[in-house]
Amino acid sequence: MCRAIKILLLTLCLAMPAFATVLKAQEDIHPLIDALGVGDFPEREAAIRALVASGDSHVSKILQQLGDGQLFVNSESGGPVLLQGGTEDEPTYSDPISGEAVADVDPDYMSKVKINNSLRGVIGTAMSQLTLLSPDRGERLAAAQGLLRDADPSNLDLLNSALADEKDAEVKNTMEAARAVLMLKSDVSAEDKKAAVDTIADRGGRNALTILTTAIATAPEELKVEIQAHINSINRSLALWDVVQNIWYGLSLGSVLLLAAIGLAITFGVMGVINMAHGEMVMIGAYTTYVVQEYIASAFPGLATYSLAFAVPAAFVFTGFVGLVIERLVIRYLYGRPLETLLATWGVSLILQQAVRSIFGPTNREVRNPSWMSGAFELAGLSITWNRLWIIVFSMAVFVTLLMLLKRSAFGLQMRAVTQNRRMASSMGIRTGWVDAFTFALGSGIAGIAGVALSQIDNVSPNLGQSYIIDSFMVVVFGGVGNLWGTLVGALSLGVVNKFLEPFAGAVLGKILVLVLIILFIQKRPRGLFALKGRAVEA
Repeated sequence: MCRAIKILLLTLCLAMPAFATVLKAQEDIHPLIDALGVGDFPEREAAIRALVASGDSHVSKILQQLGDGQLFVNSESGGPVLLQGGTEDEPTYSDPISGEAVADVDPDYMSKVKINNSLRGVIGTAMSQLTLLSPDRGERLAAAQGLLRDADPSNLDLLNSALADEKDAEVKNTMEAARAVLMLKSDVSAEDKKAAVDTIADRGGRNALTILTTAIATAPEELKVEIQAHINSINRSLALWDVVQNIWYGLSLGSVLLLAAIGLAITFGVMGVINMAHGEMVMIGAYTTYVVQEYIASAFPGLATYSLAFAVPAAFVFTGFVGLVIERLVIRYLYGRPLETLLATWGVSLILQQAVRSIFGPTNREVRNPSWMSGAFELAGLSITWNRLWIIVFSMAVFVTLLMLLKRSAFGLQMRAVTQNRRMASSMGIRTGWVDAFTFALGSGIAGIAGVALSQIDNVSPNLGQSYIIDSFMVVVFGGVGNLWGTLVGALSLGVVNKFLEPFAGAVLGKILVLVLIILFIQKRPRGLFALKGRAVEA
C-alpha cells in the first residue's frame, strides 16, 4: 500500500509541471485576446499573429468568433474582450475561452471588435495554418486549398514542415501546388522558381493559367520565356477541353430534347396528329413530381430522398390517363383533318395551362434535387453536374425501354403495323382506334416522365412545356417522323449544334439558325434522316 501511494505521489509530482504549463498558457492567452480590442487594424493584425504564434489550442475558436463578429469590447474603458450571446435586445457576455458568464456588463458601452477585408484574409490564412497540421484529412486538405488561394509567402516554412509529414497523395499534391505558388512570390533562387513554374504548369487548368499569367509580370527575364510557353500550352489544352465541354453540354441538352420529343414522335408517326398540347403533358408530369414530393416529405419524411422513384410511375400513369381522355373526347373526331387537330390541341393546351394556374397559382414551384443528384464533380478537364448526368442515363433507359416495347411486344407490333399501313392493319383485325388511343396515352405518359426529369433542371411553372414544344417538333421532323432512332440522333445532334452556336450567335439567334438549317435540310430529305418504310408511308 505504501509503495502504491509513493508511486501515485511521484506521478502527481511529475504531472504538476505539465498542468501548470497548461494553466499558464490558458492564463497568458487572455492578454493576447484583449489586444484584439485595442488600437486600429494594424494593431489587431499583430494581435492575431501573436495569437497564432502562441500555439494555444483555443486560438482557432477565438479567430472563428472574431471572424463571425461575436467578440465585443467596452468602447469607453477598453477592458477584456468578451463573447456576446443572447438576443439583440437582451445580449449576454461570457469569457471567450471558458464560456463562463460575465456579470455587470453594460451593453450600451459594448461595441463589436471590427475587422476589414484585409483582416479577414489574415484570419483565413491563420486558420489555414492552424489546420494544416490537423490529424483530420479534410481539414488539412481545406487548409492547403486555402493557402493555394491566398498565397501568403510567410506560410512557406509552415507548409514545408507540413509537406515533410504528409502521407495522403491528394493533400500532398495540393500542398506542393500551394508551395510552388508561394515560392513564386518569395525571394528564392531562379532554379527554385523554375521548379515551381513546372509544378504549377503540370497541374494545368484555369487556376494554373491565372497563377502563371500573374507571375510572368514579376518573373526574372530568364523565366518569362518558359512561363509564356507554359501559358500557351495550357491555353491550347483549355481550348480543346472547351470543345469537349460544349459537346457534353450538347449531349445533356439533347437528352432533355429526347425525353420531350420521343412521345411526340410516337403519336405523330402513328396517328399523324400535330399535338400542340404535348408540352402541357410535360408540364403536368413536372407538377405531378411536385405533388408527390410534397406528399412524401410530409407523410413519409424518411423516404424524401427517394421521392423521384415514386414520381416517375405516378407521372407516367397520370399524364397517360390525361392523354387517353383527350384522345377519346377530342382527337378521335378529327382524324384526317390536321388543321382542325392542330387548333383543337392548341385550345386544349390553353385549358390545361389555365387549370394548373387555378390549382397551383402562376408562380414557380420548387422541386428539390435529391442528395444523389446534387453537386458536381471534375473529370479530367470537364465539369459534370450530377443531375445532368442522371438525366442522360435516365433518357437512355427510357429510349431502350420504349424500343424494346415497340420491337418485342404485341402492342408494339400493332403500332408499327398501323404506322406503315392503317387499312391493311384494320383488315387484319387490329382495332386501329384503340391502337391510336393507347398510342396517344403512351406518348403522353412518356412526356410526363420527361416532366419529372425537367423538374430537376428547370422551373416548374405553367409555361414549362412551351419552352420545349417547338424544339420537340424540330427533333421529330429532322430525325424522321415516327422513327425512334431518328429521334435519338436528331435530339443529340440539335443539342450539340445549339451549344456550339450559342456562344457566337446567342440563344435566340442560335435557335433561329438551327430552324433555318432544318428547313434547308427538309428541302433535300422531306422525310428526315430515317424515313419510315411501307406502302402507305411511301405513297
